[in-house]
Amino acid sequence: MAHKKSGGSARNGRDSAGQRRGIKKFGGEMVLAGNIIVRQCGTRWIPGEHVGLGSDYTIYALTDGVVEYETFIRNGKDRKRVHVRPVEE
Repeated sequence: MAHKKSGGSARNGRDSAGQRRGIKKFGGEMVLAGNIIVRQCGTRWIPGEHVGLGSDYTIYALTDGVVEYETFIRNGKDRKRVHVRPVEE
């Protein structure tokens, strides 16, 4: 009988790449229509004016303009909203 354990497989060694979530365009930055502004899980940020919400909760610009962030209170909770203010030419 062998008195050594067999050299089984390692239990570590697995890791996945990060999903690169977060704010991509900050307040005051210019965006073009279609630019991604925020990548998020769920609606941490709520879409405001001239902003769309993707099926994976990505917030993106619908028009060219300047990004603006706003905080407000709804149902006793602090909420955050993102707008794109169009630029007059």
